[in-house]
Amino acid sequence: MADPRMFPSGSEDRAEASDAGRRMYNPYQDLNMQVPYNYRTLYDLPTSPEFLFAEEALAQRRSWGENLTFYTGVGYLSGAVGGAVLGLRDAARGAEPGETAKIRANRVLNACGSSGRRVGNTLGVNGLMYAGIERAMVAARDRDDWINSVGAGLGTGALFRAANGPRSAVVAGALGGVLAAAAMGGKQLAKRYVPVI
Repeated sequence: MADPRMFPSGSEDRAEASDAGRRMYNPYQDLNMQVPYNYRTLYDLPTSPEFLFAEEALAQRRSWGENLTFYTGVGYLSGAVGGAVLGLRDAARGAEPGETAKIRANRVLNACGSSGRRVGNTLGVNGLMYAGIERAMVAARDRDDWINSVGAGLGTGALFRAANGPRSAVVAGALGGVLAAAAMGGKQLAKRYVPVI
């Protein structure tokens, strides 16, 4: 914004009044800014996150809401893509000789949509449960380490298959724990050996 003293209004009364020891009001006078105004002091905000407490700044992790959104979204998206590939395979197997292109396209779309929706919902719910159990373990243990991830994998598998009986819950829990441990190990290997782009 330009300094009002640089552009007079053209009214003779105001010009005479300002000459008589009066000055125009400047709303920016208390900001200790030099004329012309430097926009950087007003609009250049820090890019690093701001925290209320020093403990929050030391923790290098996502918040529980971001974790919930991330795991659910990644689970649903990867499940939908994987399910669509399975549906495409099933549609190719079920194709009969002599079908028109319209019927084949309909078969492919129906199979991909059905399988993609089913697998995507399954993995999305698993991601939701994993994020909730992991954050509950972080809150209970007051530490964020690999034990929380493996425990969340165990709990997610067991809880997801609990309706099929205890044996199925134990097997699914063990599989979830092994997958979570493998993911944590792969993450550590990637941090160590994969260069940052």
